[in-house]
Amino acid sequence: MKINRLKRLILYIPDRLQAKIAPVKFAKRKGVRMSGKVYFYGVPNLSTEPWLISLGDNVHITKNVEFLTHDGGVLILRKEIPDLELTKPITIGNDVYIGINVIILPGVNIGNRCIVAAGAVVTKDVCDNSVVGGIPAKYIESVDEYLEKARMNSLHLGNLPAFKKEKELKKLFNYEKELK
Repeated sequence: MKINRLKRLILYIPDRLQAKIAPVKFAKRKGVRMSGKVYFYGVPNLSTEPWLISLGDNVHITKNVEFLTHDGGVLILRKEIPDLELTKPITIGNDVYIGINVIILPGVNIGNRCIVAAGAVVTKDVCDNSVVGGIPAKYIESVDEYLEKARMNSLHLGNLPAFKKEKELKKLFNYEKELK
């Protein structure tokens, strides 16, 4: 028993290290299907069946996003129905942004050109060109409406390299680093 636990720990460490350093390579190695550029901003949580996850092109997945391809609630019911299993694939379209701490449940399809707000729990399919958020996630507005608001409120710094953007933001918000 102790040997199996030690072996799992020894295998776990390089696995988690790759997930942190090269999350796209990690996800591909685990079986996630990707049909284009995918960006992970943190360690992906890919459930126990990562091969059931399909990601389109230009997909941005932020920190602590949880993909759940199975329903663990059936575990307590297997004494009544021993072969009970609820597992379904998750499909994410093209041009999708998934905010921090989002949970995506089994069988969900997120369409093209979608934004999932931080903290949302996605329990149902998301139509193309939608912004969704909340628990459970609900339609908020179209991406076109979101874009129009963003255009009106933009600081027009998004194209700058990180160090220049930081400098401009500090100037804009009157931030002066205190010297000590």
